[in-house]
Amino acid sequence: QVQLLESGGGLVQAGGSLRLSCAASGRTFSSYAMGWFRQAPGKERECVAAISWNGGSTYYADSVKGRFTISRDNAKKTVYLQMNSLKPEDTAVYYCAADRRRGEIRVGRYDYDYWGQGTQVTVSS
Repeated sequence: QVQLLESGGGLVQAGGSLRLSCAASGRTFSSYAMGWFRQAPGKERECVAAISWNGGSTYYADSVKGRFTISRDNAKKTVYLQMNSLKPEDTAVYYCAADRRRGEIRVGRYDYDYWGQGTQVTVSS
């Protein structure tokens, strides 16, 4: 069992930066792939970034490629999402999620087993 707690959301102007953190509890964090998802009002929850259990592989949605960076520190049981050059269309609730299965990174919301409560990111124009 893993519990996830996101932090770092807030209000930022377009072009600004935010760093989201997701702290995990539980002994098996280091064996899980982790993902960052977001959901804007009226839209589907989408994966914006994911990272393999050892950090060796990453995935980015086209909409954030070159602007967002996912990383993890297994010793601290924390995964991060550095978001730069933010745009109003990045406004959403951001969730971190854990995938118990080792193997290739998966990006479907139903592939992930554990979810945090989410943190709001609002980008003003």
